[in-house]
Amino acid sequence: MSTTPAGLRAVPDLPAIAPAELLDQVAAFVSRFSVFPDRHTAPMLALWYAHTHAVQHFYTTPRLILDSAEPGSGKTRVLEVAQYLVRKPEMTISITTAAIFRMLCDGPVTLLFDEIDAVFSPKGGGNNEDLRGLLNSGYKRSATVSRCVGDASRMKVERFPVFAPVALAGIAGAMPATITTRAITVHMRRRAPHERAEAFRERRVDNEATPLREQLAAWLDMVGEDELVGAEPVMPEQVTDRAAEVWEPLLAIADLAGGHWPDTARAAAMHFVGQATETGTSVGTRLLADLRALFTAHEAERMATSDIIGRLCADEEAGWADLDGRPLDARRLARELARYGVRPGPLRIGGHVAKGYHVDGALSDAFARYLPPTTEPAPAGAVTTVTPVTPQVRGVTDPDRVTAPTVTPPVEPLPDDPPEQISVTDAAVTPRSAVMPLTRHVTAVTDVTATDGGAR
Repeated sequence: MSTTPAGLRAVPDLPAIAPAELLDQVAAFVSRFSVFPDRHTAPMLALWYAHTHAVQHFYTTPRLILDSAEPGSGKTRVLEVAQYLVRKPEMTISITTAAIFRMLCDGPVTLLFDEIDAVFSPKGGGNNEDLRGLLNSGYKRSATVSRCVGDASRMKVERFPVFAPVALAGIAGAMPATITTRAITVHMRRRAPHERAEAFRERRVDNEATPLREQLAAWLDMVGEDELVGAEPVMPEQVTDRAAEVWEPLLAIADLAGGHWPDTARAAAMHFVGQATETGTSVGTRLLADLRALFTAHEAERMATSDIIGRLCADEEAGWADLDGRPLDARRLARELARYGVRPGPLRIGGHVAKGYHVDGALSDAFARYLPPTTEPAPAGAVTTVTPVTPQVRGVTDPDRVTAPTVTPPVEPLPDDPPEQISVTDAAVTPRSAVMPLTRHVTAVTDVTATDGGAR
C-alpha cells in the first residue's frame, strides 16, 4: 500500500489525489447540478460532506439546513447529490423518532431529511417535539435518548446514542430556532432564466460520485483520531460561542487539506455566521435593537411606554404595527423585555407620572449582552431630548422654568441670538411646574448652548 506525498493512501482502482484537490473536485461536482446563491455554498458543502466520514472524531456535527421561499428552488436536488457523497446516507421524507434512534444504534448514519417543513409547520401535527429534541441533542457526541424497553415485568431503561450528521430541507420559516442555531443554513433560490444546471441522471451521478466518496473516506480514515480530536482550529473573530462549535469540524478538515482551503473555509464561516445574525434574530432581539436605535436617535435617557410604542409602530418597515396580526402594545412590550430582565417603572414626565423605561441599568445591560456593538458609540454625557414643541425652543437648566409641551406660536430668537436652533443642555430634568406662558422676553436663562457648540 503506497501513500502520496500529501498523505492520502492510494485506494485500489482509484487515482491518488491531494486532499485540497479532492475537496476542489467535490465542490465542482456539486456545483454542476445546482445553482447556489453565493460562492461560499459549494465549498461549505464539500467540507460538510467530508466531515460525515470522520464524524466519530468530533464532539459536534453541524446541522445543514436548505430552505427557500418557494418550492422548486433546488433543495431536494442538493440532498439527492449528497446521498452519493456522504457516509452511510439515509434519505427520508417521513421517519419516526423511534426509528431514528434505533437506526443509530449501529453507529452514526447521515440523515437527509426532505420536506421537513411538513413536520415543523403549525399544520404538520404529530409529535414533532420528540424529533426536535432528538435533532437538537444529536448535535453533540455525548447525546443519548433514554427509553424504557421490555415488557412490563422486565422493563428497563436503555440509552440510545443519537449523535449523527443531519441535513434538513424545507420551506423557510418552519424550522425551530433551537435547530437553526446549531446549523449552517443555505437559502436556496429558484434558478433565473439565464441560469443553467446539469440534468440529474442518477446512474451517472452514482458512477461519478463513488470515486469521490471513497477517496474522502480513505483520506479521513487515514488521518485518524489524533489529528481530528485534538484539532483546535483558529476561529475568525466573528465566529464565537455556538457558531464556533458549529464550524469547528469543517475548519479542522479545511486545515488538514491545506492549500487555499483554510482561507476558503473561514471566509465561508464568516459569510454564513453573518447571514444568520442578520436573518435569524428573534422578536426580542429585534425589539432591543430598535429600542437602542430609538433611544440613540432621540438622545434619550428615558421614554414613556406610550411614546415608545407610538414611535415603533410609526415605522412601517419595522413591522411593529402588525406583530402576529396586531400592533405592539404595552403588555407585549413588557412581556418581551421581561425575558431580558427589563421592566417598566414610573417616570415623572410633563408634570405627571407615567410608566416607561430608563436606558440605564437593565436595558443598557441587555443592549450590551444581546446586541452587537454599535459602530458609533454614543458620546459621553448625551442629552435627553424632550419632544420638541416648535422648531425653536430655548434650553433652560432650571427645571421649574421649563415650559409645557403645547405652545402654538414659535418662540422667536432674541436680537442677539443666532438663527440656528438652540438645543437643551441639561435635559435630564423633567418638567415639574405648572404651565407657564412663553414670550420672547425670557428671564433667568442659564447655561444655554447653541447647536454649533458656541455659548451665548
